[in-house]
Amino acid sequence: MSSALIDRARAVLAQPWTSNATLGLRLIVGATAVTIVVAFMGPSAVALRLGPRSSLMPPWYLPAGLVSLNEWVAVIALWLALAAGSIGLWVCYRAVDAGWRPNVRRLFVLGALLSTVTALVPPLTSADVLMYAAYGRLMVLGWNPYDIVPGSIIRQEYDPVMRWVEAPWQDTPSVYGPIASFSQWLAATLGGESMHQVVFWLQIFALVPFLVVGAIAVKLAHDDPAFQTRAVLFTVLNPIMIWSICAQAHNEPLTLVFAVAGLWFIRRNAWLAGVGIGLAGCVKVSLVYYGLAMVWGYRHQPRKVLQLCLAAAVTIGLGYGLFAPEALFAAARNTSYVSAGSWVEWLHALGTLTIGDAASRRVMSALGFIGLLVIGWMLSRVLPWVTAPGAPAGTDPRRDPLTITVRTAALLTAAWLITSPYTLSWYDLITWVPLALMAPNRLDVITMWRGTWLSLAYVTGRVIEFGPGVFVAGFIMRDVLCTAAQIAAIVWVVWWWRREGAEMPRLRLLRDSWRRFRGRSAQT
Repeated sequence: MSSALIDRARAVLAQPWTSNATLGLRLIVGATAVTIVVAFMGPSAVALRLGPRSSLMPPWYLPAGLVSLNEWVAVIALWLALAAGSIGLWVCYRAVDAGWRPNVRRLFVLGALLSTVTALVPPLTSADVLMYAAYGRLMVLGWNPYDIVPGSIIRQEYDPVMRWVEAPWQDTPSVYGPIASFSQWLAATLGGESMHQVVFWLQIFALVPFLVVGAIAVKLAHDDPAFQTRAVLFTVLNPIMIWSICAQAHNEPLTLVFAVAGLWFIRRNAWLAGVGIGLAGCVKVSLVYYGLAMVWGYRHQPRKVLQLCLAAAVTIGLGYGLFAPEALFAAARNTSYVSAGSWVEWLHALGTLTIGDAASRRVMSALGFIGLLVIGWMLSRVLPWVTAPGAPAGTDPRRDPLTITVRTAALLTAAWLITSPYTLSWYDLITWVPLALMAPNRLDVITMWRGTWLSLAYVTGRVIEFGPGVFVAGFIMRDVLCTAAQIAAIVWVVWWWRREGAEMPRLRLLRDSWRRFRGRSAQT
């Protein structure tokens, strides 16, 4: 039976439509158009309520009361759009592998246009942006968002911005670094007492870095049409990321733009690469994986390792030490979270019943860390070694700092996201960028798979009262199907590793690697 299924799958993959770039682009554009229309209809079960509009500035939507979008229509429309967009991405990906080489500038403009229009209508399904606005408002009023939660204020007095914050974020302190906090303060300052205007600036602070990340990725691909096309498809024309970043105004691009700038300098200047990753860490500490990848990329050049680390340490020390020392400790709160739809959700529910919630969370965190090590090892054995674009002809990929860095960043971030108890689709941007600079491999499709299901899961992610039917459908999508899909992603990596030889870590391998490193260090 399994062989029959494999034969049937191969027959489907052999059909011409699976690598038809025109079809893929139409699906991506159509899917994005649906999300824009749903948001433009105005507040609904999926579109956020932003309070009164005090100007004609974005986000734009129809006047209140003109259209009332049924929750079933909204949810199903977004589910279908996300599925279609993901299929479109997969089809375009296969088209590149089959030789499709479009005009990269036009392709980038198309992605930038779709991303920009998506960012000019109200955010969808995730209330995180309202939380960002509340943190900024707290700082404008002179409060510390690491110590004071928005709920502490709105339960005592009326505030025109914080009153629109949705549960559970009313009682959640900030976990973001000083640069992210600065962007929230700036948005609140520019937006004044209008949540509508504050959200607009937060959307811009997500959109612009997102476009810059895509542009740098294309430049890093240099004049290689295949890599440049991958860079566009995996960033600004990626329907999963347009949905997760632009349609929800998440601040992931603000984090990544500095790290990707660091990648730009990895072959040029270790000091500037260190400043880049240090600034990234001042937005979110999760960019430590890029820092580790950069250190590993310079492992043949100990002097550059030292320069990188010093520059990053000074940058992070100034950012946190001078401006927001509380932020470094606040980020530790994320380590105990378990998200709905993650691979451990069912285990956590069982653990809560048997050993209690707190103990279960600790066990899930331990499982996530062990999984990171195991899946990280497996990916390190199977990811291809192909020199990243821009290196001189004949460069050994195992000695090129950019190639080593992007490969290591891809495997570390993917291993973390695949096995983390708390994982969300917008986090995947940190994996898409290094994947764009690598040769096609199974991790591309695994990342599409998990990102698609996580996106589908959180269409009903807001903590509001849905009708019984939508509530049940959302539960099945998020807590059953998505969880199963995340488990399948882990199984997929294990199967890939097993198929490619199932190499186990050996003490002799580690010892030989250490001796080679010491020998190169002595020569340097």
